[in-house]
Amino acid sequence: MAFWNRKKNSDFISLNLTGPAETEPQSTASPEPVVEPPAPAIPNPVAPAPVALTLPEPVVPAPIIEKPVAPVPLPAPQSAPQSEDDERQGFFARFKTAVAKTRENLTERIEDVFKGKKQIDADTLDELEEILIGADIGVQTTMMIIEDVRKQVDRQTLKEVDELKRVIKQHLIDILEKATRSRGIASETSIPDDVQPYVMMVVGVNGVGKTTTIGKLAQRIKAEGNEVMICAADTFRAAASDQLAIWADRAGVPLIQQKQGTDPAAVLFDSLKAAKARNADVLIVDTAGRLHNKQNLMAELEKMKRVAQKEVPQAPHEVLLVVDAVTGQNGLSQAREFMKAAPVTGLVLTKLDGTAKGGIAVAIAKELNLPIRYCGIGEKAEDLIVFDSQAYVDGLFE
Repeated sequence: MAFWNRKKNSDFISLNLTGPAETEPQSTASPEPVVEPPAPAIPNPVAPAPVALTLPEPVVPAPIIEKPVAPVPLPAPQSAPQSEDDERQGFFARFKTAVAKTRENLTERIEDVFKGKKQIDADTLDELEEILIGADIGVQTTMMIIEDVRKQVDRQTLKEVDELKRVIKQHLIDILEKATRSRGIASETSIPDDVQPYVMMVVGVNGVGKTTTIGKLAQRIKAEGNEVMICAADTFRAAASDQLAIWADRAGVPLIQQKQGTDPAAVLFDSLKAAKARNADVLIVDTAGRLHNKQNLMAELEKMKRVAQKEVPQAPHEVLLVVDAVTGQNGLSQAREFMKAAPVTGLVLTKLDGTAKGGIAVAIAKELNLPIRYCGIGEKAEDLIVFDSQAYVDGLFE
């Protein structure tokens, strides 16, 4: 499953390493005979006097016809490429592992509530409501699900716990997919190829994993065959540039930075010029992560947006909000505030593997109508993966 796929297939050169080697076409004409010159006479060093030797007539050898050499087959690859089904299964397995704590908090508790009960009553629905809210599914989503369940119970179309799980799963998938369709961009390919660089602005409060996310994004997008640069526009936090420098060095991508306190818009301007000069495909922009002075943050982000649009059409093309899944409802509050300060197009949910309240993804999608673009499920660069609604929900219930 491609991580970042703005480049088309035609942008890559196939080396055809697994195909048969091509041979030169064999000529039908007979080759010219090869005549070897006669060997020079070698005098006898022990002869007392030179003796005249009569050279034999030169012998013309038979024509030499070279046979085409059969191509040497290349060694088989160490491991065959994964099929789409295998890749999908591996992708699902990673999501299932990441949401294990949330699954224990959600589905296992649901099964405990319904264990030994022959019918769903009012008390059972109250316990179900408590479980959903405890997993940070969100109040709005919980009430909607409970109301639907109650109607189906009254019609006697919902009796078993497996049927209940199916109803909950379908509601969660509908919410996540609706947010994906209604806001933000569908994929990087929605931006024309002649728009370069693709400007990705990353926002979020300090401590949510914003710098780490930028480093992972740079490393993964570069691995997809793109030229990537990072702009260190968070010039107010002392350690921000130092941390980005470590990630940029690790990923092998250029980092544009200036001294602490420099106008972030000026750093972005220099970065855009450098990215255009180097024909970079993607420019990832780190921004200030403070919310205690919202007015200044809004003015700063608006100024950066104007600077970007003067240099690159439609920039920034994507504004990603990084939210720590562990913070739960506090992350939802942060998302609300940042949406007032920046034109957020998508969400990055970090530390999804470290919380039992991974349902916050659904709450944000429902209440803010924001699509989740990526999620962090570990510390390594490959542990930042494209969010998949179906794999996420399946991981909660299977």
